[in-house]
Amino acid sequence: MLQTYLPMFVMFAIVLVISSVMFFGGQLIGPKNPNPEKLSPFECGNDSEGAKNTKLSVKFYLTAILFVVFDIEVVFMYPWATLFKTLGWNGFATMFSFIVALVVGLAYCWKKGALEWES
Repeated sequence: MLQTYLPMFVMFAIVLVISSVMFFGGQLIGPKNPNPEKLSPFECGNDSEGAKNTKLSVKFYLTAILFVVFDIEVVFMYPWATLFKTLGWNGFATMFSFIVALVVGLAYCWKKGALEWES
């Protein structure tokens, strides 16, 4: 069993070491000369409009989370679609229950007005 999972753990350890070295190396070696121009917020290279410390609406975060949740379903459906014939009726029933759960979640979000974008 160790032979099966050892390469994966070694890869995770290497990734952890490399990412830590890059992060902390950038913090230690990188130049630190802040000035008002660098510290000012901007959007796509332009000065931002409005107050700097305004909080975004909860609708913005809710829409982003719902997008991620319903976008991830495609990640689960693609492998199922490629193995559709080999999975048989058991695979079909499993994916059907998954899709039903997603539709129920979507109907609930729709009923609660989470998909409405009004300011």
